[in-house]
Amino acid sequence: MGPSPQESAREEMMAVLKANGSASDYEKALTKFVAAGGSSDDSLAKVGASVYGLSLAPPEPPAKKSKAPPAAIVPFDFMKQFMKDTLVAYGVPEAEAETSSEVLIEADRRGIDSHGIGRLKPIYCDRMDQGILFPHKPIDVVRESPTSALVDGNLGLGLYVGPYCMKLAIEKAKKHGVGFVVAQNSTHYGIAGYYATMASDAGCVGLTGTNARPSIAPTFGTEPMLGTNPLCFGIPTKDGFPFCIDCATSVNQRGKIEKYSRDGKPTPKGAVIDSAGVERTDTDGILRDMQLGKCALTPVGGAGDDMGGYKGYGWATTVELLCTAFQSGPFGEAVCGIDRATGAKKPMPLGHFFLAIDIAPLCPLDTFERNSTKLLDALRGSRKSPLAGGRIWTAGELEHDARVARHAQGGLSVPYPLQKNMTDLRDKIPALKAKYAKLPFE
Repeated sequence: MGPSPQESAREEMMAVLKANGSASDYEKALTKFVAAGGSSDDSLAKVGASVYGLSLAPPEPPAKKSKAPPAAIVPFDFMKQFMKDTLVAYGVPEAEAETSSEVLIEADRRGIDSHGIGRLKPIYCDRMDQGILFPHKPIDVVRESPTSALVDGNLGLGLYVGPYCMKLAIEKAKKHGVGFVVAQNSTHYGIAGYYATMASDAGCVGLTGTNARPSIAPTFGTEPMLGTNPLCFGIPTKDGFPFCIDCATSVNQRGKIEKYSRDGKPTPKGAVIDSAGVERTDTDGILRDMQLGKCALTPVGGAGDDMGGYKGYGWATTVELLCTAFQSGPFGEAVCGIDRATGAKKPMPLGHFFLAIDIAPLCPLDTFERNSTKLLDALRGSRKSPLAGGRIWTAGELEHDARVARHAQGGLSVPYPLQKNMTDLRDKIPALKAKYAKLPFE
């Protein structure tokens, strides 16, 4: 008679320890051991867990949260003005604050809740408070040719650096057919789709990307090395809105996980892997461990290569190269935003790239837009799955629908955590307190 499942799993744990195997191999054996009736108090289980830094304690149930006040509809114009006034109060020049608040509110108009008012305090204001992002710095053109430029943002507001660079790329495209601009020493620039649609609105094909603090682990790895690194296209159409594909090269991104936290939801399985190779769903724990470098996002396709994760990994690497190689820019730990040893905050000098291709020299714009729409109509009109709701979307359509719906309801539905961010900023800054004695949800 052979060994019992419990004994086999115990032998597996011992073999992993003797061979100095990986934490994920040990955890798999430990999971089998406990599932077969083995005790987590077993001496071998305790030793192995200590060696690999694993916890034997079952996860604590999430604490019950008290019922938060309801969300409130706030008009877009009010939200934009509040964000502009906040940035001005921090020392951002008025024209730059106007542009920056427009980038932020456009995310909320499009239904991209992870990148609008939800980022005003934690990403921009808090970083200005910490001295790792500056409210106003000059933008320097370091090198330039008729069709290209390298721009230095000097750690100023990426929400202004981005529009400056895409405007420059469009101007070059209108003169010479193509314009390509790389930014160095910039900071978080908001939704990539804003810049792609700047180009499409100007009769160009637009392409942009940015690197970010390390979040994505390479395929077959667990260490966060690459940013979420969106690769974004904007293409003019006759639909009344452009084709705009704006998404991270990871399964998910930190902003979405922050939104799960605000909503009290778990992170979907498969979006995050920890240093032991375990797929995590505990949202608040993930956010903590991402700060410590102990959790990583998986690339589009997921961990491993069964579902093509190497494709997302390859595209994330492409964006990182385009954002750093032209300008010898930092990547990985150099843009993590925190000193791992002390926990002190530090600047995150990011790179972006912007490409505009003028359509008219190659094809009349009207013809191009009709051709684009013909293809998109064919996709939307193709055979539907009977199990999937009966509609096919094309990129940019969901955002257009969100814009229509949100304008119809009178503005943005602001949940309580973001209401609190607004009141905290208002109560902290005298100029805001004087102007916004009573916010719409108070």
